[in-house]
Amino acid sequence: MRRIIISTESGADIPDDLVEKYNIQVVPMHIIMGGKDYLDGSLPVQDIYDYYERTKKIPSTTSTNVHEYQEFFTNIRKKFPNCTIIHIGYTSKASSSFQHAVMAAEEFENIFLIDALNVTGGLAAIVLDAARVLEKEPGIEPERFVERIEKIVPKSRLAFIPGSLEFLKAGGRVSNMASLIGTLLRIKPCIELKDGKLMSTKKYRGKMGRATENLLKDYLTEFNIDRKQIYFIYSIGLDERIKHRMEEVAKANDFQNIRWIQAGGMISTHSGAGGFGVAGLEK
Repeated sequence: MRRIIISTESGADIPDDLVEKYNIQVVPMHIIMGGKDYLDGSLPVQDIYDYYERTKKIPSTTSTNVHEYQEFFTNIRKKFPNCTIIHIGYTSKASSSFQHAVMAAEEFENIFLIDALNVTGGLAAIVLDAARVLEKEPGIEPERFVERIEKIVPKSRLAFIPGSLEFLKAGGRVSNMASLIGTLLRIKPCIELKDGKLMSTKKYRGKMGRATENLLKDYLTEFNIDRKQIYFIYSIGLDERIKHRMEEVAKANDFQNIRWIQAGGMISTHSGAGGFGVAGLEK
């Protein structure tokens, strides 16, 4: 029986303790800042915001390239000989990373690739659900395991309010970003993943505390999220009082487990400081 190893990108923002617990293999994406290329995770997120404060320039990001994927998959095979790799990737609609993984995988056997059509906590929700299935059923056949993951992909729901619209605009990842221009200082847009694309779906007015509460209320009204688990995503700078209030609301809605996920360098470069998001799986 071949051992199954799950892999994903750093843009999933899976906390280190869960990466270790489930033996998830993570390949870093890239942050370009001050003319230098940094692997996501190799520098503190605060450095990104400090750089912006000093220069008023927003760093950019690039995907994991084909060569890096080849090395990544090779190293997994060295650590776990004869394993089957299940790679659950960052949405192909916002990055070329998944396509690069597909190209790299052509040189290997027993690799399955799944486009999660999601990012950060939405991607993490899929990966961690898969990891729990594998923990309970370590002998599951790879083909059946892949089928189960693919059924979960469309059930993962992510919504977030960026901390800075300047960062969001500079990132250029939101398909209908033009609709926000002209009201940047007055609104807080809700960004959701629609068919793998980042879309501005709602607009909230007022302070961040009020906007986040309205976001969570709308999210739970629109989606029938499984009450076993909810993920809250935050970027550095989010008010602790907002965190406390979001936990209160989640508990009042009977969520059994609440997990906070800090946005890493890749996501923070696109959303800015002080952002908030929510992710979960629909029943």
